[in-house]
Amino acid sequence: MPQIAIQGVYKIFGPEPEKALALLRRDADKAEVLEKTGHGVGLNNVSFEVEKGEIVVVMGLSGSGKSTLIRCVNRLLEPTAGSILVDGRDVTALGRDELRRLRQVKMGMVFQNFALFPHRSELRNVEYGLEVGGIDPATRREKALEALELVGLKGWEDALPRQLSGGMQQRVGLARALALSPDILLMDEAFSALDPLIRGDMQDELLGLQERMRKTILFISHDLDEALKLGDRIVLMRDGAVVQVGSPEDILTNPADEYVARFVENVDISKVLTAESVMRRSEAVAHRRTDGPRAALRKMRNAGISSLFVVEGERRLAGLVTAEDAARASEVGQRTLEDILRRDIRTVGLETPASELIQILHDLPYPLAVTDDAGHFRGVIVRGALLGALAEGRTAA
Repeated sequence: MPQIAIQGVYKIFGPEPEKALALLRRDADKAEVLEKTGHGVGLNNVSFEVEKGEIVVVMGLSGSGKSTLIRCVNRLLEPTAGSILVDGRDVTALGRDELRRLRQVKMGMVFQNFALFPHRSELRNVEYGLEVGGIDPATRREKALEALELVGLKGWEDALPRQLSGGMQQRVGLARALALSPDILLMDEAFSALDPLIRGDMQDELLGLQERMRKTILFISHDLDEALKLGDRIVLMRDGAVVQVGSPEDILTNPADEYVARFVENVDISKVLTAESVMRRSEAVAHRRTDGPRAALRKMRNAGISSLFVVEGERRLAGLVTAEDAARASEVGQRTLEDILRRDIRTVGLETPASELIQILHDLPYPLAVTDDAGHFRGVIVRGALLGALAEGRTAA
């Protein structure tokens, strides 16, 4: 079950939304509805899902409906039609008390303009949601201090918002949401008011927190570079409707229409493609415990390669042997790979961007091994395949 399921959601602004809704369901667009009814279309039949622990970035130009959408998810705005399921419960059907409980326990909201109380200290700002929820003073102080430490603001508890930089104020806003220990974070243009350098730092901070906490995050942005950096998937909107949903690579290399293609045309594809997407899955490997120099040479000859990665156990990478070393070892009768195994070799993770791979491969005398977090050998990257993938991605985009 997805943690959030948005199903056929509409939001019409105006006194008689039913008239506008009927037009939309007959395939009228936003402009036609405004002309015929005087009503504004915030959302037009929006549907997508967010899996547990996933960062989904909703993006689009001003007026695309992205901020309206996130406010419908926690019902700061009431949807006109459709359903929004959170852990299988329809948010649109909740009563006042159930909705308040959902906001206090399940969801945390981080706003663009920080929304801090100027007369409250940093600590008391972070405590606010817990205070509203009726948590006792000692517990809420403890949770607020933990949240401030998470975002790197330990020691600033007594500072007022006016004494903090923009980036620090946004950290306070994030800590306030985290103090509630929500499963879901709703972040509405959370970093867009920050200077570019601070914004980049906050993006890195969020990704670091996500590595440790694995929250479900619905993030609103108008910045494609931010979406590509943060999003496991991207939802691209236009005039209240969803135009395309996909991974960053999907959006760049297979745009759904001309609008999406224009949206992404100036993006550096090398920052989006990852090691996993450009690697080759290689079955030509030597096994440390069972293969010797002769077996390794035979495998290299059959595969037409001059070096071979060596694995052990469940394909954990042990090192690499070269054809030259294996030939010499074979001539003197060595039966194992131990003496010729090169253990100090360069590897990269699955998520390493292609822009970094280019530099790594420049002076590397052998293919580049790709491993997962547990050290399992997943594939190899050779210079020609990398350049080909980059060229193909640029052509598609």
